[in-house]
Amino acid sequence: MDQIQHKFTDIRGVKLHIAEIGTGPSVVVFLHGFPEIWYSWRHQMIAVANAGFRAIAPDLRGYGLSEKHPEPEKASFNDFVEDTLAILDSYQIDKAFLIGKDCGAWPIYLLSLLHPTRVSGVVSLGVPFFPHRRRGYEDLPEGFYISRWKQPGRAEADFSRFDVKTVLRNIYILFSRSEIPIAQKDQEIMDIVDSSSPLPPWFTEEDLAIYANLSTHSARSGPLQVSYRGPHGEITTTNPKLQVPVLLIMGGKDYFLKFPGIEDYIIGGKVKECMPDMEMQLLPSGTHFIQEQLPEQVNELIISFLKKHF
Repeated sequence: MDQIQHKFTDIRGVKLHIAEIGTGPSVVVFLHGFPEIWYSWRHQMIAVANAGFRAIAPDLRGYGLSEKHPEPEKASFNDFVEDTLAILDSYQIDKAFLIGKDCGAWPIYLLSLLHPTRVSGVVSLGVPFFPHRRRGYEDLPEGFYISRWKQPGRAEADFSRFDVKTVLRNIYILFSRSEIPIAQKDQEIMDIVDSSSPLPPWFTEEDLAIYANLSTHSARSGPLQVSYRGPHGEITTTNPKLQVPVLLIMGGKDYFLKFPGIEDYIIGGKVKECMPDMEMQLLPSGTHFIQEQLPEQVNELIISFLKKHF
């Protein structure tokens, strides 16, 4: 881990923390999910660098050691898109592979649609591309975590009862399960996790301590605004298609597959209508944090894809 270099760069008026390793001729940019930081890609960054690629992983604005949006209530996925483009311009990188997980996947899809000449290929973990913002959550109970976290201030009040380390511990435990996180009416989301529950076996106490130490902004209002409350970015075309190669990696035990209509959309093949040059790999034992849970398998899939389209 010591070989990963760190710097702070002013990007569109916000100081972003960026981790980097490798000097290869082709660049791979990693965008993390909620409430993660660059550290969630530690295994992949080292692996792609060893394979001859240059790896860059920012803490998205509002996360980790990066500054938050100057007007958090106006933050959106478009900021992540524009920040990523600005990082490429700052590094004088014409074209890069983009890898995103969870809510980090949506900005790489948007960037690929809007600026396909800047993208060599896309790897998405856990989240397929949808032509337009999905609905269908209405059939889930009121305690569904996204419904709760869409409410201004509710998640913040829930999280504020605990220190950052405990919030991160609870999220890693809860979202590593195969069931959709849904609270009872007399519960908040953090209450679903029993305090005696162990961490997933692949996520150590040392990992948790590092996350907590680096997560000065994560799991606060800025990240929640973008991921759960703000606009997802406007797609103006009626039938948008990604024209770049895509690798979709899904965990067979990822709770996201139980969202209404998701499994049919992915397994049934409809997803390929908007990603015609897509291959999918399903790792049966994989959960929502698949890149940390099964790093060797994920690394092998990513490196094979990168070399195929290099």
